[in-house]
Order: sequence, then structure tokens, then C-alpha cells
Amino acid sequence: MLPVMPTEPENTGPVVLFTAFEPSGDALAAPVIKRIREDHPEWVVYAWGGEAMEAAGARMAGRTAGDGVMGLGAIAHARRVGKQVKAIRRWIKGCRLMVHVPVDSPAANFPICKASRKAGAKIVHLAAPQMWAWGSWRIRKLRKLTDHVLCLLPFEPRWFGERGVKATFVGHPAINRSMDPEEIHRMLHGLPGGAPRIALFPGSRTQEVRRNIRMLASIFVQLRDLHSTMSGVIVASSESVANTIHGRLGEFPMGLSMVTGMRDEAIAWSDLSIAVSGTVTLDIMRQCQPMIGVYKTGFLSCIGAKLLLRTSYKLLPNIIADDDIVPEYVPWCRGPARIVTKAHWLLNDSRRTAEQQQGLRRALGTYRGHDFARQSADVIAATVRR
Repeated sequence: MLPVMPTEPENTGPVVLFTAFEPSGDALAAPVIKRIREDHPEWVVYAWGGEAMEAAGARMAGRTAGDGVMGLGAIAHARRVGKQVKAIRRWIKGCRLMVHVPVDSPAANFPICKASRKAGAKIVHLAAPQMWAWGSWRIRKLRKLTDHVLCLLPFEPRWFGERGVKATFVGHPAINRSMDPEEIHRMLHGLPGGAPRIALFPGSRTQEVRRNIRMLASIFVQLRDLHSTMSGVIVASSESVANTIHGRLGEFPMGLSMVTGMRDEAIAWSDLSIAVSGTVTLDIMRQCQPMIGVYKTGFLSCIGAKLLLRTSYKLLPNIIADDDIVPEYVPWCRGPARIVTKAHWLLNDSRRTAEQQQGLRRALGTYRGHDFARQSADVIAATVRR
């Protein structure tokens, strides 16, 4: 797709640009764009991103938020992102940009921030770079390339504020969203019976699905040997992910089926979710359902992560709670045996799952009263007015 160059509408308002490079960033930006378009219809909102941003009302300047690694190696992916970054920087030169909102992906977005800063734009980061977890030296770069950071985790504003970066906690769209329990339960009839019920979440990026899906299937098979009436569903985040899962597994083990997109329904249906580390663990946390977090990787990557990451916990619910609420195997370079043992341990005693659910409810308290889209849009609006 060729870039769509900025045009001057008849009633020229402030020009705001969103840039995202992952499907997760596309989804994160969409409700904020929708809120801005509702509150400030005179603004001109452009985006380099994906379908969710377009559906929210952004004028698409280019497409950058597909599954970045599908069918590509790391080098090819890096080259593609590099070309996209160059195209966006050229685009900025032809636009009277007022505010740039880089969404996640700091490695790709920082070079764009340099161009937007040079063009005189204010910069509001949507989702704080996780410098508190690794690479804290990058804070110097962030101070130069941001006016405000919108934080999704409650402890982040203090961390950034102590280092001279203005930041605001705005909640999280996976948690601060409305849900219709009746609608969810009406859709449960499409899911299998049996007990206990296991939901498997293999991730949304092709590479992480490829790394984890066979281990998740093996965990299910070994658990079913211990619970003969057990049923399970794999929850594919998209049709492309579903195709990847079919390609990796071939025939599904007995008792295991797959659904596409039915995330909230599968969480409500399950007695235990086993999820690849990521935002989906917050969706599970939102319903206070029992879970185990995993992330299968190679031995060298596992050692590297343990050396680089400076946090006590790696799974988002545990990071938010600053407590060992959810069993986490992140990163994990061994087989499924210990995970199976832990899952069996949880399934065999309802007191253990009840304790986890209570811990999740306590952690959710920090998000009470927040409105992610509203608060994010208000900070961006205040930046425009300044």
C-alpha cells in the first residue's frame, strides 16, 4: 500500500498522528482514536497502523500493524519495519503535525519521534516503554522524545516521574471495559461439556504461537490422562492464528477443540486457563478466573531473559499485584511436566483456585474508576491545547 499523503481539509483542525507496528498496538489505539473523533470531530486524525484504527475513524496513511513476523524471518521483518519507519518520516515532512502518539513498539517508534520532534510536534506515548523491566538507560532518550507518557500499569507514573518524565496512569483497555455477563453466558452453549474445563491461549503473534502450541497441547493430553472427562478449547485470536495452529498440530488430541475470537466466552467457560504471557492474562484477570502463565522459548533466549529482566515477576497480573498470585513459567525452556503438576494441583483443590481469585480481585482494585479511552483522549487534548 502506497502512503496516503496528508491533505488540508476545508476546516483545518489540529493534526494528530498515531503510529503502531503490532496488532496489539492497533487494538490499543483504536478506542482512544474513537473517543477523540467523538469529542473533537474537527481534528484530523491520521494513523499508520491497522484495521482497528481505521474502524475507529482514523485516516489511514499506511499499513504497519499486521502480524509482523508471519512468514518472515527476523532479518526480513527488521528490514520491512525499517522501510516503514523511513516512509513515515518522509510523510511527517509533508504534514503540519501538532501531536504524535507513538503506540508501544519503542524500537520502531523512537526514530519516528525524532522526526516528529524536529517538525515541532508534541509527543504523547501510548503505553509506557517497559524500562523498569530492562534497559533503564533508555530513559535519557525517552526524556528527549516525549512530553507525556500514558501508563497502563499503576506503578509506572511514579517510576517515570522520579526520572523526570511526565506520566499518567490511564487504566487498561483489557480491564477497564464493559462486559455483558448475560451475553457471554448465552454464547457458552457453543463450547463443549465435560469437567474440568481447560482453555488454552497460545498468543496472538505467529512466532509465539509456533513456539507454544505444541507444549500447550501436550499439557492438555497429560492432564486428560489424570482427568478422563476433561475437555479443552484452544482460543485462536484470529483466522491466521487458527491456520497456524492447524499447521502445527495437524489432528487435535481427543477432547480438545478450537474456537476463534471467543476469548471472554472461553474464559467464563473454563475452570482453568493456561495462557501464553501477554495481554490475555489481563482479560482472564478481569474475570478473576484461575490461570497459569507460560512462555516457551529456547535455552539461550531463556538465559538472556533472566539476565536482562530486572523484575521479580514476569506475568502481568503478578507485576501489577507485586505478588506471586498466578503460577508463571515465563520464560520456559523445559518440558511440560512441571506445568502439568501445577495445573493438577490447582484443579484438585478449590481452595487454591479461590485464593488465586481473591488475589486477582485485590489487584484489580487499582484499576477501579479508570476510563482508559476517556483519560487517554483527555491527556492528548490537553497537549493539543498547550
